Amino acid sequence: MGTYILKSIGKTTDYMTVVREMDDGYVVRIVRDKDGYEDVKTDYISKALFESCLRTGYLTKVEQEEKVAVNT
Repeated sequence: MGTYILKSIGKTTDYMTVVREMDDGYVVRIVRDKDGYEDVKTDYISKALFESCLRTGYLTKVEQEEKVAVNT
């Protein structure tokens, strides 16, 4: 399903990634910037709520995901 930016207050870039689609909703991973560290949660969102968030602009789909380089 992809990655979505969450509408937030301030300059933070919070985002949500759909991990798994189920019959009645989605399992999502939500990453929020909390004063320099990431707050990561895995949660469930119903399809009705997800579609409502898209319609109202609370969620915006990321068209092309950026690849993050990791030092090994």
